[in-house]
Amino acid sequence: MKYFLLLIVVAPACELGLLIWSGKMIGLLPTISMIIATGIGGAYLAKYQGLMTIKKIQEQMNRGIIPDVEMIDGMCILLGGCLLLAPGFISDLIGLLLLLPLTRNLFKPAIMKFLRKKTNRNTITIIN
Repeated sequence: MKYFLLLIVVAPACELGLLIWSGKMIGLLPTISMIIATGIGGAYLAKYQGLMTIKKIQEQMNRGIIPDVEMIDGMCILLGGCLLLAPGFISDLIGLLLLLPLTRNLFKPAIMKFLRKKTNRNTITIIN
């Protein structure tokens, strides 16, 4: 909960500061164009990566395998797509890192560790 306040207050302030700085450095129209371009590109990339992940999940389910890693991929893709649709360069960078398979693999161990920790504390319940 203590990080939630940080996320709600500090992240938008940093985004706004960077957008203002970018507007002064490269101009208003190029800054707005970059925000729109990352939104459109992010939506396309999220759709493509999401469809590929759904296909992998379906294949694993058909073989009777629980698609644990693919579900983490799906969570990363969803979060990355949302971050790319939000205006701001910091959120775009984090969203892009979550969408690209090579960099997404860097986040997966930390996410798995977090979920295991929450599951062991009975904060998350898994229903079989």
